[in-house]
Parts: sequence; structure tokens; C-alpha cells
Amino acid sequence: MRAGAQLILIPLVLGLAGCAPIPVEQAERACLADARDATGPRTQMGIGVGSHGYRGGFVQIGVSSDYIMGRDPSKVFQDCVIRRSGKLPERPLYEQPGWGAR
Repeated sequence: MRAGAQLILIPLVLGLAGCAPIPVEQAERACLADARDATGPRTQMGIGVGSHGYRGGFVQIGVSSDYIMGRDPSKVFQDCVIRRSGKLPERPLYEQPGWGAR
């Protein structure tokens, strides 16, 4: 009976460990994508040609709910960092490396 309880507790503890806050610096890097998505639609296009003449392509357009609701990207960034790390960002969005180079 005791071994059975341990088999249940181990996955539970490991699952909760995945919910732990991450360092602020890591959260800032991860949240840049959410902030960029709040600035407007994102598009991707691709075309391919195979050796037997097969041609294929795609167009993908993505729009975030933050953009649709008109949320400020800096607020989206701040909320994301707080959600992931439990702390305020060390630098605002507009001072993040790579933010201006879109």
C-alpha cells in the first residue's frame, strides 16, 4: 500500500515542479513573442518544388486576441512576465534587446 502511494505522489510532485516560476530574465525572453503578437497580424509564406515537379505552397496568417482587443504590447509583456516569473520585468519592453529590430 505504501509503495502505491509513492507511485502516485512522484508524478504529482514532478507535475507541480513544471508550474514553478522561472527566472525574470528567462520570462522576459519568452514574453517578447507575446508582445510582438500584440502589435499586429503575423504572416508566413512558403513555396516548394520537388524533384518530380511537385509544387506546393502555403500562406499562414495569425492574429492574437491581444491585438484584436487593442492591448498595449508593453502591458502584454509586463503581464506575461509577472505570470511566468511572479515578478515585475527588470526592464520595460522598449528597453529589451531585439525589440526594435523586428
